[in-house]
Amino acid sequence: MTNAHKDALFVLVKSLSKSEKRQFKLYVGRLGVNTDAKFLALFNLMDKIKVYDEKLILENGIVKKAQLSNLKAHLYKQILVSLRLNPVNQNIRVQIREQLDFATILYQKGLYKQSLKILDKAKATAIENEEKNVAYEIVEFEKLIETQYITRSIPDRADELAVQAKHLSAQNVITSKLSNLALQLYGQMLKIGYVRSDEDFKRVQKYFEKHLPKYKIEDLGFREKLWLYKAHLWYSFLTQDFLSCYKYSSKWVDLFYENKEMIYLNPVFFLKGNHYLLESLFYVKYSSQFKETLEKLEKIVESKEFPDNDNIASLAFLYINLNKLNLHFLEGNFEKGLYLVKIVEYGINKHKDRIDQHHVMVLYYKIACLYFGIGDNKTCIQYLKRIINNKNLKMREDLMCFARVLSLIAHYEAGMDYHLEVQLKSTYKFLLKMNDLHAVQKEMIKFLRRLGDIFPHELPNEFQKLYDELRKYENHPYEKRAFLYLDIISWLESHLQNKPVAQIIKEKALSVTR
Repeated sequence: MTNAHKDALFVLVKSLSKSEKRQFKLYVGRLGVNTDAKFLALFNLMDKIKVYDEKLILENGIVKKAQLSNLKAHLYKQILVSLRLNPVNQNIRVQIREQLDFATILYQKGLYKQSLKILDKAKATAIENEEKNVAYEIVEFEKLIETQYITRSIPDRADELAVQAKHLSAQNVITSKLSNLALQLYGQMLKIGYVRSDEDFKRVQKYFEKHLPKYKIEDLGFREKLWLYKAHLWYSFLTQDFLSCYKYSSKWVDLFYENKEMIYLNPVFFLKGNHYLLESLFYVKYSSQFKETLEKLEKIVESKEFPDNDNIASLAFLYINLNKLNLHFLEGNFEKGLYLVKIVEYGINKHKDRIDQHHVMVLYYKIACLYFGIGDNKTCIQYLKRIINNKNLKMREDLMCFARVLSLIAHYEAGMDYHLEVQLKSTYKFLLKMNDLHAVQKEMIKFLRRLGDIFPHELPNEFQKLYDELRKYENHPYEKRAFLYLDIISWLESHLQNKPVAQIIKEKALSVTR
């Protein structure tokens, strides 16, 4: 990883659009004394260079080494202030916070009545837009002012503020408990993937039931329902209950369509909800609704009303293209999906500072499967190597495991079996280390290990044996997870029926299309 990725200021400067850079220079130049400011000279230099180079900065004579750290911190702050003033970033949350800042200034000047008037409007906006944390903060500030600014209505006002504070506090507590639960379950999903045994299932179930707070659905607002559906969704994913995943991801997305203003206030949650709905539809093989949901999502994202910033652009790229790949897997149209490879590679490079390694590796795995599906095993292996050789990947152990298993199969299919024994040992050790050596993987490794001793005319019989053995696990509550990452059954059927694997998957897709 280069220094460019390590220096926060350099990454921030490089993330600015042309209009944001122009606005920053106008913001700095609002006072003539700033035109020759050192921080502006540093900004201009960082804007020009392609890679962060501290030596080059010092050679330009802008600042001495001892002062560089302070100058960078000052420039970083000035850029953030400039961005905050940009109309693009003036969403409801920023506007409420701005009003709270104004009220604080008026309070400090002793203008209590004016401060309370601003706070009352800001509170109404916050409650209307489900910003209950800041609404509670405003109520607490109102209570503070009311103790210093005596009005005739103070008895009624005290009761009103006390009731508001109690109600908002109770809702914030439920939200906090639900968001903590959802986050913990999501963390488990990223770390180990789906449950692998009865022991895993009982552990997750016990944790979920223990930490799910008591609630009445009619008492919950938008925000509380959102976190409730998230918690249920992650529990369903962990336990491989994909119909339940579909149920709660649908509730999540429907919540936004029932409160359309929230789509534009919380675009990230809207995108994520649609992504998990699409993932659920992929697992339950509901292709017609998958296509409909994906088309609807693309249409909204491309509309002028939908918020547009770097974070949203990165997430939209990730979720839309990931699910476009999934659509081709669902339909068995691997060849038609190849156009996405260049789009994904370009997008990964464009959004590299905002997409985490976990999601990049998922995209590489999908592309590897795409090439495996059309029989281009060598290219498949190249993409799998990016996952296998990634030493920084600490998440999704299951993804790393199945990348190795698919790599073994691709090497065999490509006729590159001269190092197969070494790879088998390496994969076997890795699966043991990750505690992920389960029945499906064991059978695959046993089969591949025997290949060297099998005569060509015996192969069909060996494929049939493996096929019969693996079919036992297709609907197993835990072993079936192997087939979510790699359609081994279709691969075996392609050998038994002497057809391309893509044709097998396409025929299956047509037979179960809904």
